[in-house]
Amino acid sequence: MKYKINEEQLVMQFLPKIKIIALNLKTTLPKNIDVEDLIQEGIIGLLQSYKRYNPEKGTSFYTYALKRIKGSMYDYLRRIDWLPKEIRSLVKKYEDLIYECKDNEYIDDNSVAEKLHIEKHDVDKIKFSLSKRQILQLDEYFLSNEEDNWLEDTQEENDPEILAYKDILHDKLKESINKLEEREKLILSLYYNEGLTFKEIGSVLEISESRVSQLHSVILVKLKKMIQGSE
Repeated sequence: MKYKINEEQLVMQFLPKIKIIALNLKTTLPKNIDVEDLIQEGIIGLLQSYKRYNPEKGTSFYTYALKRIKGSMYDYLRRIDWLPKEIRSLVKKYEDLIYECKDNEYIDDNSVAEKLHIEKHDVDKIKFSLSKRQILQLDEYFLSNEEDNWLEDTQEENDPEILAYKDILHDKLKESINKLEEREKLILSLYYNEGLTFKEIGSVLEISESRVSQLHSVILVKLKKMIQGSE
């Protein structure tokens, strides 16, 4: 049975979530990227998901729509040629760098550029590429590594092997989250459960928005290393 709702009502229902996704994504992008453009692309993705949704595949419309909303925003960024193509090795070095940071240590972009021996504008590309993988392809981000990217390249979401891997991921992720510090658990809860933006989380924790963004990446990098270390 098709998901029945007036398209205008659908947009109004999802608009707050679309704005949150766009605002969080904007924190990883250059200033010339307009958040309103991201929101408009998100709405387009929502309406496309409404037309293409097939409940027989077992995925809820909400989950399907969110994935298409995020995908539409990233498709837009690809069209304007901002998405970097070949920076996997730099992303891995950045992951290692921020993973080694102490809890009270903040590494600004200039320091990252210096430590990785790259230009400052390349830091923006690294952070965006990492954010894309963490936000749009979180399952794939946790389960894949730099040498084995078969999961990222696989298109069939209902493939039995992928479904089995995701079941394993769910169990490992719960176990790994329980090992996090309380503030790290709070950040995950505020972001994923409560839907707060990085700026709002920063107000709660009395730290800067950029610091929350970095902590979020550090937490996901830590979870990734825990999960892959248990394999």
